[in-house]
Amino acid sequence: MTILPVDAARFEVVKNALASAAEEMKIVLAKTAYSPLLKASGDYSCGIFNAAGNMVAQGPDLPIHLGSMPDVVRRVVAAFPDVTPDDVFIQNDPYQGGSHLPDVNVMVPAFHQGRLLGYGCVRAHWADIGSAIPGSYGAVTEVYGEGLRLPPIRLYRDGDLDPSVAAIIFANVRQPAERLGDLRAQVAANRRAVARLSALADKYGAETLLRIMDAILDYSETMMRAALRALPDGTARFEEVFDGDGVIGVGETEDETFTVRGTIEKRGDAITVDFTGTDPRVAGPMNAPLTVTASGVFGAIKMIADPKNQIPPNSGCWRPITVVAEPGSVVHAQEPAPVVYANHEMSLRVSDIVLGAMHQISPATCVAGSQGTGGVMIFGGTDWRTGRGYVSYEVTKGGVGARPLKDGINAIGGPLANQMNTPVEMLEMSFPLRVEEYSLIPDSGGAGRWRGGLAARRAWRILHHDAYCTTCVERTVTAPPGLAGGAAGGAARTRLRLPDGTERPVPPKGAFVAPADSVVVLDVPGAGGFGPPAERDPARLERDLINGYVSSQAAARDYGRQAAADEKDAPR
Repeated sequence: MTILPVDAARFEVVKNALASAAEEMKIVLAKTAYSPLLKASGDYSCGIFNAAGNMVAQGPDLPIHLGSMPDVVRRVVAAFPDVTPDDVFIQNDPYQGGSHLPDVNVMVPAFHQGRLLGYGCVRAHWADIGSAIPGSYGAVTEVYGEGLRLPPIRLYRDGDLDPSVAAIIFANVRQPAERLGDLRAQVAANRRAVARLSALADKYGAETLLRIMDAILDYSETMMRAALRALPDGTARFEEVFDGDGVIGVGETEDETFTVRGTIEKRGDAITVDFTGTDPRVAGPMNAPLTVTASGVFGAIKMIADPKNQIPPNSGCWRPITVVAEPGSVVHAQEPAPVVYANHEMSLRVSDIVLGAMHQISPATCVAGSQGTGGVMIFGGTDWRTGRGYVSYEVTKGGVGARPLKDGINAIGGPLANQMNTPVEMLEMSFPLRVEEYSLIPDSGGAGRWRGGLAARRAWRILHHDAYCTTCVERTVTAPPGLAGGAAGGAARTRLRLPDGTERPVPPKGAFVAPADSVVVLDVPGAGGFGPPAERDPARLERDLINGYVSSQAAARDYGRQAAADEKDAPR
C-alpha cells in the first residue's frame, strides 16, 4: 500500500474538502428537515470527527456548540467499540457530553474498505423533547423533568431504524411526525459526510486521509497558539449578575439573582479561564454543564484571537485553552441539576465575561456586551386550522455589542449564536399565530463613540385558540454592559396584551396561558456601547436620528448634544 506524503498542497485541498463537506451537511439538513426551526432558523450544527471523537471540521453553524459536540462523539466512541458501517447513534444527555435535552445529536460512522475513518455528527434542536411543557422549557428543579433523556444509543441496526428505540422516542415527544422528519434529515446530512470521507479515502488512501485529519488538528493548534502569543499577557477578572433561575419570579426577593465570576490568565501561547468563586447550583434550569461553559469560553477567545476567522474551528483550536470550574457550581452542573435554559443563557453570558475580562488585557480586540440571551419564545396548543397539536420555538434577535472601530449590529444572533430570523410568512403559515410587529427598538443600543446594536421587538397575536406560552429571556435586571466608557444597552421586557387592551408583565422565564386574540410582546436586550458618548461623530449621530435608532431626547441626554432635527420631523 502506497502512503502519499502530506505535502502542503494536498493538506490544503483535503482540509478545505472536509470543511466543504461539513457545509454540505448543513445544506442537506436544511433542505430535508420538517420543522421551521431547522429549515429556516438553522438551529443546528454539523461536524466531521476523527475515529477518536475529535472534531476535524465544522460547518458555518453555531459557535455555541463548539465545546460540547466532541464530548458527545467521544461518549459514543467509548460506548460502542463494536461500531459497524450500518450503525446510527443518537444521544442528548447533558451529563454525557450534551448541552440540553432539546439538542439531539445523531452520529453516523464512516468506513472505507472496513476501516473506520471517523464520524459525521449533526446536533439539531428539536422543537419538543417531551416533559409537561410544550417545547420542553419548564422551570423544573431536576433534569428528570426536562424531557426524554437519551444516553448514547444505537438507533439503527443493520441499516434500519430500530423500531423499539423509535417507539420509545416518538411516544414521548409532541408532533412525532415532525420529529421523525427532522431525525431523518439529520441522518441524511450525516450520510453526506460519510460519502465525502469515503471519496477522499478513495482518492488519497485511507492512511493518508487519517494522517491529514490529525495534521489539521495540529495546524489549528499551531495557529491558535500563534494568535495568542500576539496578544498581551495579563490577568483580569469580570463578573456577570444573572436575573434568576426561573423558579422564583424576578423581583420577588432580593437574593434570587446569582453571579458568575471569571478570572483570565493569559501567558504566552496559552490561556486559562477560571470560574472559581462562582455561585453554586441554582434550583431552576440555569445550571450549565462544563461543556456548555467551555463553549462560551472557546467562542469568545476565538473571536478575540482570530477576528478574520482564519483558524479552522476544531478540537485542535482548544488545546491551548484551559477552563476551570468548581463541580457543583452553576457553571459546572452536577446531576441531577436542571440545565435547559443554560445552554444559551449561560454560554452567551460566559462569552461576555471573557470579552469583558480580556478588554482589560487587550482593549482593542473585544466587543461590548451583546444581548446575552437566547430570547426564547415558545407557543404550544392545538392548531384550530388542522385540529392537531403544534409547538413553535423561536429565538428572537437582539443587539451585538459595539466594537473598538465600529458600531454594533442590530437585531441579529449574538456572537455565539448564528441562527437566522424565521421568516414571518413561514411562521404564520406553519402556526396559528400572526406577527403584528417586528421592529427595531429606538435607544436600545448603548450610547458611545460607537453605538451598541439595537434590539428587536416582536409581537405575536394568538389566533382563535388559547396558547400555552413559555419564555426564557435574560438581562431584565442587568443590561448588557458597555466598554471603555460606553453606556449599557437596553434591558429586556416581556408582556401580554389582553383582548380588552389591558397589558400585564409576564415572567421572563416561565410559563403562562395567552387567551385567544391576545398579543405577546417581547423586547429583547440591546447591546453596550464602546467609548465615551461625547466622542460620537456628529454625522453618525445625525444618521442615527434620521434612521430612528436614537431619539432626540436620548441624543441630548446620552450624547450631551441637542439633535439638529426634532425626532418627530426626522424621516424614517
